[in-house]
Amino acid sequence: MAINKPKVKKPKKKAAGKSLFARLETAFRMQHLFDEGVPVRYLPFGLFLMVILLTYIGNNHYAERMHRKIQKLESEVEDLRADYTTLKADYMFSSKQSEVARKVQPLGLIESQQPPVKILLHDKD
Repeated sequence: MAINKPKVKKPKKKAAGKSLFARLETAFRMQHLFDEGVPVRYLPFGLFLMVILLTYIGNNHYAERMHRKIQKLESEVEDLRADYTTLKADYMFSSKQSEVARKVQPLGLIESQQPPVKILLHDKD
């Protein structure tokens, strides 16, 4: 009696349209490194690379945070400079002689129309 074996269809290989990972796998061919498990001799170097990577990422976040803080402080300084200029102009205007005379008029003080007199003292020798 003959045994009938079912025919198994073989998967067709893609000729031109390989995926990115398939191309990387054929280009680097690192499968032989992991045949016996993960190689422990690469562990210190991998940990060193991770520390360097985490330091780089942390430094990048710190720099971006400092940049935002500097931008915020620069805008605050700009606002304060504008306030200072405004207050200084107001003070200069209010300290003019005509403005002072106008502000003290309700108190009953009037501006003198005579120029000041210089008092001279003579020493007796």
